[in-house]
Amino acid sequence: FDPRACALPHIMIPNEKLDIILRRHEEMWAKLSEGADGATYVALSRELSALDDVAAAIRNFRAIEKEVADLDAMLADSGLDREMRDMAEAERTEAGARLEAAEKALQIALLPKDANDEKSAILEIRAGTGGDEAALFAGDLFRMYAHYADAHGWKTELISASEGTAGGYKEIVAEVSGRGVFAKLKFESGVHRVQRVPATEAQGRIHTSAATVAVLPEVEEVDVDINESDLKIETMKSGGAGGQHVNKTESAIRMTHVPTGIVVMMQEERSQHRNRAKAMSLMRARLYDMQQAAADKERSADRKAMVGSGDRSERIRTYNFPQGRVTDHRINLTLYKLDKVMEGDLDEIIDALITDHQARLMADEGA
Repeated sequence: FDPRACALPHIMIPNEKLDIILRRHEEMWAKLSEGADGATYVALSRELSALDDVAAAIRNFRAIEKEVADLDAMLADSGLDREMRDMAEAERTEAGARLEAAEKALQIALLPKDANDEKSAILEIRAGTGGDEAALFAGDLFRMYAHYADAHGWKTELISASEGTAGGYKEIVAEVSGRGVFAKLKFESGVHRVQRVPATEAQGRIHTSAATVAVLPEVEEVDVDINESDLKIETMKSGGAGGQHVNKTESAIRMTHVPTGIVVMMQEERSQHRNRAKAMSLMRARLYDMQQAAADKERSADRKAMVGSGDRSERIRTYNFPQGRVTDHRINLTLYKLDKVMEGDLDEIIDALITDHQARLMADEGA
């Protein structure tokens, strides 16, 4: 993996554009200070919040830019004594590095924002080819993401699970709650492949199996409109463990969105009301994901570039246990710390994917 391949391109930012943003930021502050009615206050607050980081990045960049200009002017003075010149040159070198960093930070702040980035996410993992070994790997992936979530202070709550016959999961769905979850996890969607020797393999042969990961932004009712008449809702007795209480009550929910054929099954809770609420939350997320992918061609093209095909059928990462390595095929990143990655140490991989994504966006902006 060559980090230079993901380097952010140098793009000149027009001062006129920066002036417009700062003026708009100041106007909103003034309007909020004057007082506004409920709806206007909420709208202004949201826009102001979105521009706060950008305005701060502009002001920081311009302050350092002025500092560099002042030092250049000082160094242009032929009458400057040697001691002062040496000090100014050292300061100029340090300020130049800070200016470059500030410009990159500003470029990132100015990039188009994904409206879903700050949201929580629904994580779906399904065993693919490989039978019992695939189910075990799906369980390993779930634990990996759960550890990663814990390290970031996020909460992971199980929505539904179907256990494998030899352990792991045929399918597991969970809600990962916290600020900015989707921004970090959205590049995990795709096929994850594992190469290792199963515990039951007497000859020591390496087997290859796979699991599919889907990460959906958690959406509110206002984000997607579901007509109740389009839903077919069936209740049934929960299967599996749960004791006498579960067997006596029809608490499980099977929800079908008739127009699209999307089916959600929920039986984790003893309360039918809770299962219905969870099923509706998952249904909203799946419908929203389908609508976004179909309606927004630009998002679909970007998704194809970053996470493979829209149906998540493309291999994105390989976990090779005999060699202790993990390779992300989208950015040609290989790390030899598989044990740490499986314990949730994903920051290096995810940060590299985000940097590559930002570089692509900047290249598009500068095109």
